[in-house]
Amino acid sequence: MNTETARFNMIEQQIRPWDVLDPAVLELLGTLRREDFVPPQRRALAFVDAQIPLVDDAPGGPCMLEPKVEARLLQELQVQRHEKVLEIGTGSGFMAALLAHRAMHVHTLECRPALAQMARESLRRNGVLNVTVHEVSAAEGARGLPGEAPFDVIVLSGALAEVPRALLAQLKRGGRLAAFVGELPIMQARLYTRTGDAAWSETELFDTVVPRLEGFGAPSRFAF
Repeated sequence: MNTETARFNMIEQQIRPWDVLDPAVLELLGTLRREDFVPPQRRALAFVDAQIPLVDDAPGGPCMLEPKVEARLLQELQVQRHEKVLEIGTGSGFMAALLAHRAMHVHTLECRPALAQMARESLRRNGVLNVTVHEVSAAEGARGLPGEAPFDVIVLSGALAEVPRALLAQLKRGGRLAAFVGELPIMQARLYTRTGDAAWSETELFDTVVPRLEGFGAPSRFAF
């Protein structure tokens, strides 16, 4: 496989058609080595339009999301160099690396020790030094990182029934939170923006299906 040709085709055939047209995002996707974050046994899948499983013994478990989904989230979040980011669900570390190239610092939470270690090593190999990988329990991850709050950006890298108010409260005013919300057979990527002390706007981005985030239980009755 010609890696650079595959990377070019990924951008032109998968990402651009999904309305990802921000030149800075496209340039980053063309330079950051996605293949370095893929488990070695699945490296041939690095540029395909599909989710890549990260754990062999957990069907439906953590995965790398499709390149077009990662790219679209990055574009919609409009991360700036002075901003602090929280990611819940580190997985391979690739989304953290994308965010880190746009942000001041990224804190990312992972409940599987093997994935946390894999992400740390991949980030280090690629010279991404402004990411802190926190190994936490699933329950701790669902609470976010209040000790480092408030955040400019929060990304939930898996699905949940609804976004807990406690996570929305960890946003600065004007901060953005991206999440995949809903139940099978369809879920929605949504962008929440904090507009006041206890107020958030909500934008529906696109429909998709992604693995559920560990640690997030049944929906509460909280409503906006």
